[in-house]
Parts: sequence; structure tokens; C-alpha cells
Amino acid sequence: MAPDVQTLDQLVLRALQEDIGDLDLTSEATVPAGLRALATITQKADGVVYGLDAAEAAFMALDPDVEIERLGPEARWRQAPAPVLRATGNARALLAAERTALNFLQRLSGVATLTARCVQAVEGTGVKILDTRKTTPGLRALEKAAVVAGGGVNHRAGLYDMVLIKENHAAMAGGVGSAVTAARKAFADVPLQVECATPADVEEALAAGATRLLLDNMDPMQLRAIATHVAGRALLEASGGITFDTLRAHAQTGVDFISVGALTHSAPALDLSLLLDPLPG
Repeated sequence: MAPDVQTLDQLVLRALQEDIGDLDLTSEATVPAGLRALATITQKADGVVYGLDAAEAAFMALDPDVEIERLGPEARWRQAPAPVLRATGNARALLAAERTALNFLQRLSGVATLTARCVQAVEGTGVKILDTRKTTPGLRALEKAAVVAGGGVNHRAGLYDMVLIKENHAAMAGGVGSAVTAARKAFADVPLQVECATPADVEEALAAGATRLLLDNMDPMQLRAIATHVAGRALLEASGGITFDTLRAHAQTGVDFISVGALTHSAPALDLSLLLDPLPG
């Protein structure tokens, strides 16, 4: 669900304005006007690079004549050090765009890399790794696209494309079963999932016709028992209380999905650097 070009350009322009303001004082004072330079971005840690479109948009916004060459693939695990991108253009423009380009690239590559690690951890179990709505405000589409680049699968985009009945909804509706019934009546053709915290919730959800259950904060033993009991009558997603170290144990219980909020709320940035070399005039 990567954003369209216009949306991406708007995001990048806002980020550039936030950083540059009226003027890049340091470059204005120290870099000769008209000087051209070669900028090279290098991947300094193993992982999955993603976000080149955003990085390129930052450079192009400040120098429409910049020449950009991608030096490595996106959405593929690579060992560091590895060249990522080369940009040739106005030195002041390259310097002004540097931090914004790297911020997007490091953040999104971090999301893709953590996702890839989680996908590798459950390899062979058949479980799909899902993201959540725990995203950086304004960057959801980009971060969810980075999850896909890392081999994960997108959960709902927002509140508008899926009914997901959680604990608070059920409490307001009078219980899990009542909430499912009301949601089915209101939006019969919309995908529906219901959060279940206990075996009793599971029974109530199944009786109301739910076909996708979110099993919240259950340990592997509890998940395995429910997966055996449900026996294919509903798709099962595990969520909550799952660490990287326990991910595979949860994946081996018979669930279909594991959602990992950390993919977008806690992914460490992938280490990348940009070095600038002046070009002869």
C-alpha cells in the first residue's frame, strides 16, 4: 500500500521544510555557489533497504537536474557494507536534502529489516507476519509498504477497511457475541475480526458467526489448545506479549497469523551513511 507519487512528494516536501526552514545556513556559508558534487549512500549494517523513492524525491525536490543511480536492490536482504545510491548534482542542494533523504531511508529500511527477521524466525511454519496500526502519524502507507518489502503482510490500513472488534467495542456492545451480530448487521460485506481474550470469548465469537479471531495475550499452550478446538472453523491471529525470542514458539501452535506492533513502533533504524565528494568545475 505504498503512497502514490503525489502523496509521497507532499510528505517529502513537508519533511524538507521542517528541516531547512528558510535557509541551510551552514551550506550557504561554506559551500561555493554552483559547486557540483557526488553523493554516495552506503548501507553499513546487514538488512533490507527500502525507501529509495522517498530519498530520491528529497534530492529531486531541491535540484530537479540531479542525476540519480540506484546501486543496489530494494526489498532484498544484503550484507554490509554495500552501496545503495549515487546522486550527482548541486552540492548545496545535496547537503540540504541529505538528512531528510536518510531519515526516510533509515526509518523505512529499519521497518523492512525487522520484518524480514521476524519472517525468517517463523520460516517453515506457514504463519504470516502482520503489521498493525501502531505506525508513525502521517507515514502509515510508507511504513506498511516497508513491511511488505521485508516479507510481511499488511493488516487493515485503518478503521475504514475492516471491522475489528476489540475489548472496548465488546464492552460497549454488551459482549463479544452481541458485537459480532451488530457488526454483521451493519456491514455484512466488510471483513470482520474479533478479539478474544479467553476460551469463552472464542466460543461466543464462533457462535455469532465470526470467521477470524484475534487471540490476545495468550501463551503458546493456550494458543495450541484453541487452535485444536477451533479446528479450521476460523482463521486465528496471535497478538500481544510476543517477543522475538518467543515468536517461533507462538508460530508453531497452529495459528495462521502473528501481528507484531514492534515492526512499526519500535524498529531500529538501519545504519546508512552519505558521503559527498566535490566534482571538478
